[in-house]
Amino acid sequence: MATPLRFRASAIGECFARQHSSRLPAQRSGAGRSGTRRHCSAITASRSTGVLNSRIGAARSGSLPFEELLAGAEAAAKLGSQVVLDALDKPRRIDYKGATDLVTDTDKKCELAVLQEIQRRFPDHLILGEEGGVIGNSSSDYLWCVDPLDGTTNFAHGYPSFAVSVAVLYKGRPAAATVVEFAGGPFCWVTRTFTSSSGGGAFCEGNPISVSNTDQVERSLLVTGFGYDHDEAWATNISLFKDFTDVSRGVRRLGAAAVDMCHVSLGIVEAYWEYRLKPWDMAAGVLMVEEAGGKVTKMDGGEFSVFDRSVLVSNGVIHPKLLDRISPATKTLVNQGLDFSQWYKPEGYSCN
Repeated sequence: MATPLRFRASAIGECFARQHSSRLPAQRSGAGRSGTRRHCSAITASRSTGVLNSRIGAARSGSLPFEELLAGAEAAAKLGSQVVLDALDKPRRIDYKGATDLVTDTDKKCELAVLQEIQRRFPDHLILGEEGGVIGNSSSDYLWCVDPLDGTTNFAHGYPSFAVSVAVLYKGRPAAATVVEFAGGPFCWVTRTFTSSSGGGAFCEGNPISVSNTDQVERSLLVTGFGYDHDEAWATNISLFKDFTDVSRGVRRLGAAAVDMCHVSLGIVEAYWEYRLKPWDMAAGVLMVEEAGGKVTKMDGGEFSVFDRSVLVSNGVIHPKLLDRISPATKTLVNQGLDFSQWYKPEGYSCN
């Protein structure tokens, strides 16, 4: 008989803590009542890489403490994950948003559970959901980005991994996030919960986590993803996939962006990149990576926003080496006229 889900999830966290305790960072101090954190300058130079570092996390959280925002994200994600858990190993209804882009009834039920919890706690906030679109007050400084089932195709096939991803932005920058990852497989599913708040560190099952310290692409395990549109960006990434497969320990394609970025945060892979992601795909994962000590940029090396159309996250050490190949390929796409302007930013929402 499979071990109960709650026990198995805790066991994962305990096992990780034992194996990696020697390289875990000290837990950072929490937010004060004013909702501010002690941050270094927003832009600094990395001594180890010489790469310009610009924080993507929120330096302030407005009238609400970071802890309150994180508690809301975690509660909403946990409620959503229960909906997914209840649907596992059971028949499911599948509809299609495109030829291969599918959505299940579980996506919709999960998003509803998440939205209801956010609205109960923060009735005046704005919400951007993958299935439901924009809901709420567009004049709010807070924007919740919700992917109720990141990796829907995996879920539909009963193939790990997939996740519930919830993040909240303050004036356009991630402030707090929770990702509940589903792993294992049919009749033996387990979950692990990743949490982070800007300036407060990143955690898996309550254990502080950090990116790896691997400094060579040749010794790195990498991850990427491919969208449903087989356009020039898709073809370019196929070439990058081949290039990095030739020079690294391997390139994986799991099919769930939030999970991929959490794995970078966990230190089990060194980097992840992808074109054409949406805010709900990235908002939680990029904060997780930054708070675990990693680096986040656009694929051309530019400063990142969750409304951008490309992302590269890494342990920071190999970031310049990755950009040596990824940046020129991306700039070629820009020169060819591909649209890399920001998208899915709700009308009226201000990042200032």
